[in-house]
Order: sequence, then C-alpha cells, then structure tokens
Amino acid sequence: MNLTRRQTLQAMLAATALPFASRAAFAGDWAAIEAAAKGQEVFFNAWGGADTINAYIIWAGEQVTKRYGVKVTHVKLADTGEAVKRVRDEVAAGKKDGTVDLIWINGENFKTMKTEKLLYGPWAESVPSFANVDVKGKPTTVQDFSEKVEGLEAPWGMAQFTFFADGKKVAKPPLSMKELLDFTKANPGKFTYPAPPDFHGTTFIKQAMLELVADKSIFAKPIDKASFDANVAKPLYEYLDALKPNLWREGKQYAKAASEITQSVGDGDLLIGMTFNPNEPANLVASRKMPDSTIAWQNSGGTIGNTHFVAIPANAKAKEGAQVFANFLLSPEGQAKKANIKLWGDPTVLDISKLQGEDAKLFASIAVPGAVSIPGPTLLEPDSSFVKLIEESWLAKYGQG
Repeated sequence: MNLTRRQTLQAMLAATALPFASRAAFAGDWAAIEAAAKGQEVFFNAWGGADTINAYIIWAGEQVTKRYGVKVTHVKLADTGEAVKRVRDEVAAGKKDGTVDLIWINGENFKTMKTEKLLYGPWAESVPSFANVDVKGKPTTVQDFSEKVEGLEAPWGMAQFTFFADGKKVAKPPLSMKELLDFTKANPGKFTYPAPPDFHGTTFIKQAMLELVADKSIFAKPIDKASFDANVAKPLYEYLDALKPNLWREGKQYAKAASEITQSVGDGDLLIGMTFNPNEPANLVASRKMPDSTIAWQNSGGTIGNTHFVAIPANAKAKEGAQVFANFLLSPEGQAKKANIKLWGDPTVLDISKLQGEDAKLFASIAVPGAVSIPGPTLLEPDSSFVKLIEESWLAKYGQG
C-alpha cells in the first residue's frame, strides 16, 4: 500500500507521541509490518457467546497463521468492559507488554478508551484493506456513535435497523415512519414496538425522531432537557400519540423485547417485526421460524445503523500482528465469509462496487429468502445524550399504559 507523504509524517509523529508505540508498526511500509508480525501471538479479546462467531474467529486465525505466521488466541469475553478495565489497570501500572493485543469494541467502550488515551494509533486507515471500506455510504465506519474514529479502530461489521414481514401478508411494506402510521390505521392491532429502555424500542423511537424533527443538525451534538422539549418532543410525541391507538392492545401494553414481536409475527398475530441485524430475517427463514415469503426492508430515507470495530490498546505487545489480523478481517475474503448467512451473517463494511475479479465474485451469491430486498442508507446515531431523555420522557408519558 502506498501512503502519501502526509500520512507517513502523521504516522511518524504519532509514533513519537505514544509512550507504548512501536516505530516498526508506524513505518508506513506494509511489508515491514508483516515481517515484524511474523512469530507474534495476538490475544484477541472478543465476545465469546455465539458458536458461529467463535467458529469464524478460529477460521480467520487459522488463515492468518498459515499466510503470515501470526498466531491468534481468542480470549472470550462476557462483557467488553472486562478487557477495557484490564487495559486501564495495565497502562496505569506502566505495563508495556499488555495482555490485550486486539479488542472487539464500539460505542461507549471506544469513547472511554479514546478519552483516556488507552488506544494505539492512528493505524486503521493505513492497512491495505481499508481502501475498500464504504466510508460514504456507511458513514458509521468512520464515526462510532457520536465519536470520530480518527484511525483508532478498524471497522469489522455492520448493523442497521431493519423491518421484516411475511410478503404474502404485507405486499407493500411501509418505507417511512409516516407510511407506517398509515399502515397501522389500515391494520389496527397488528403492529407494536418494545417499551423502552429495551434497545429495539428506544431505537424505534430514535428512528421516528430522526425522520420527523426538521432540524437534523441537533442530532450531532449533546442535548439538554430544555432543548429536547423545545425541538424534539412536539413532533415526536404527536407521531407516537397518533400511532398509539392503532397498536397491539391499543398501546395499553407493549412488548418487553423485539424477540416477543418476532414470535408474534411468526405466529401471525402481528404483521411487522424489527431487528438491528439485517440478516436476522433470513436466519429466521433458514430456521423455519418465518416462511420463505418473508421480506425485509429499510426505510427509503435510511435507518439508524452502526458499525462494530477492532482496536489495538496503547500497550499491546503484538501491535504488528494485531494489524495483520485486523487487515485480514477487513479483506474481501474475510468479509464475505463473515457475511455468509449460513456461517455468521454479519453484514460487510466494504463498498462492493470497488471490488473486482475474484474479490467481487465472493459476494455474488444468490439472494436468500428473507434477505433485505429494499435497502436504505445508513443514518448516524444521534448523540448518546438523547437516549436518557427519550427513555425518561416516553416512560413518563406511556409507562403506565
């Protein structure tokens, strides 16, 4: 990979600024990084709660060992915060050969590590595979919730708010929140959303907020209650008030989780479900929980999405090996394998239109039942300060039914 003079200079300056930085890792020469990585062991701290994900990590580690001589050990976490605390304690103690080389991370944990200067970098935009990342169509690949990534973590996979239904029962899916309101008027009692603070319920309300509030600029910065009440509450609650009588049980009771809604859609009691994994509807079809006629879609103006990442702690021992492994995870081969619904089904962060030849063929698979057939753009999450205000105001208004 050829770096510009500016990128090389930035890398050199960053190397001298970080107490635990390795000059080899910032050399700007990918061949040198691969050479330094050979023989290193990368302790990859990542959630270990799914057999499919664990199997994928084993496969990816085997490929990197064969090709680059880098050993990958999956340190299975129940909570990413465990690894963050370990890094914090080690850095505070001056431990330069840390026990965490790469960490699966996003959101608040990333912001915490960035703020406390617990991350190594910038490095992520210098790995060769980053050239194919869809930074325009998927802006969440360079902004983690409301925090700019700035090369401190590499994108790994996508999530995006998605709706699904049996296409035989919902021939024309609603492609905006306003169309959804019309749909519920025509089909009373056949739609609901989970009550906040359930993640999917809060996301549904944030989606409505993003579509209905005229001044979109307010979402990128922190907001206080006075500003929320003045600029957000009126259009948001006018919509939710209009929606309420059309909901399941007339909005007097809400689902506790999206999984309850999914079950009811499968049983035919409700018509539309929601998920933050665009491949979940296809997985539901594959497991026979939804019929082959299942359709999935995102609103035409876009739906909320985010990206999950891998990052290198400031005191990582195997910085070069971590970059080599991260680069493979971001490669067309690594991304296509991960996106395969039969294996994991985690959407890619790459811009498929940039790929050519054999790389493009990796993604040229036959559409499976339940796959997203009407995709929408990815919308950035609003600033995290909105969550508390949304949940508190919703519970105060509708919490008693």
